[in-house]
Amino acid sequence: MTIKVAKFGGSSLSDTAQYEKVKSIILSDPDRLFIVPSAPGKRHREDIKITDLLYLCHAQVSHRVPFSEIFRMIADRYLQIENSLSINCQLEQVLENTKHEIGSGASLDYVVSRGEYLNGLLLSHYLGCRFVDAADIIHFNQDGLVDPDATREALEKFTSPGERVVIPGFYGSLPDGSLKIFPRGGSDITGAVVARAAAADIYENWTDVSGFLVTDPGIVPASKPIHTITYRELRELSYMGARVLHEETIFPVLESGIPINIKNTNDPLNPGTMIVSYADPVTPRGSITGIAGRKDFTVIAIEKNLMKRESGFVRRLLTILEQLQIRFEHMPSGIDTLSLVISNSELNSKLDKLLEEIQHQCQPDLLEVYPNMALVATVGHGMAYTPGISARLFTALYQSGVNVRMIDQGSSEINIIVGVENKDFEKAVASIYHAFFPETE
Repeated sequence: MTIKVAKFGGSSLSDTAQYEKVKSIILSDPDRLFIVPSAPGKRHREDIKITDLLYLCHAQVSHRVPFSEIFRMIADRYLQIENSLSINCQLEQVLENTKHEIGSGASLDYVVSRGEYLNGLLLSHYLGCRFVDAADIIHFNQDGLVDPDATREALEKFTSPGERVVIPGFYGSLPDGSLKIFPRGGSDITGAVVARAAAADIYENWTDVSGFLVTDPGIVPASKPIHTITYRELRELSYMGARVLHEETIFPVLESGIPINIKNTNDPLNPGTMIVSYADPVTPRGSITGIAGRKDFTVIAIEKNLMKRESGFVRRLLTILEQLQIRFEHMPSGIDTLSLVISNSELNSKLDKLLEEIQHQCQPDLLEVYPNMALVATVGHGMAYTPGISARLFTALYQSGVNVRMIDQGSSEINIIVGVENKDFEKAVASIYHAFFPETE
């Protein structure tokens, strides 16, 4: 029997109409046995996510400000869904109990986890299947990390083979029984953890988009979809700014070789994007998988004669960054040169101090700063050992009038990162895209 874990995001469960779509999707496939819901998301642009309202409730209680009005907004969302779908799960009493716990000073983790908990109760009644509290299934150790063995044992204990259950996302429990949440977007992680524990054949992540596109449609409106991508390629693109699911989602299923299928609740017949194992690169030779990037970096270029012969030079440089609590993104180097690529958000007001310490401790011959830089990553297994890929990429940038200020290619050779000025970012992304996908121009 095939086992599927299906996680539905907040946009997929935001109102009655979305609930009906989700029910149709789940009941259409008997292999969808483990259902992981998020809290209700936005119904329209000006709406507020339930999770955000719960954070606000906790903040108001912490500052001894009445929270009843905010909690009424939360309760009304759930009760409206319950009534319009003719569900009878005595939700009003559960909401009253939840309000009492919040008012009594419940932990932040408890408060914000109630969004998924309440939605899980509703969805299980609507589907006519059993609700299993994530606190009974997802177990963290004392260090706050998921305990895979305890989670697998709990899943076997609280579920039966072939039984469909709803397990709310975003939270689990610590060894002392208290609740702990994942980072924001953590329902994605819950789905992956459940998939690993259940030895699932596939993890479906249902959202409001049909998987990944080759690049940002805000830059290239006709961007092609990515049908299949490896975990490794996804990590590269996610790091450079591509966002569809929480990046920590990858690791639980990666270890077990379980593919992730990104699907669209509003277009369920669309195949979406399949994320597969590192061992199964699918990008054809000579092609790329995706293009992503970010703006607002500062590049610090350091030059010193015979740098490579100077023992401890890089160690001193990294020690300076550590002492100033500055993380760097990349560190491309040459024979006597080295550059630090640092996000502006890391520097804040520390740039002058950083330069002063580099000058004092490393004594470079030349120290230059290039602000307002952007990074563009071109990723794909098909790039590795394929002659001409770099030529196509840099020819496209040249023909578009984009000046490349930095080049960094990883040792894996599945990505090429170029540094350009912020003002040229969109032009660079579009020109690289059209060099490899001219048919979409």
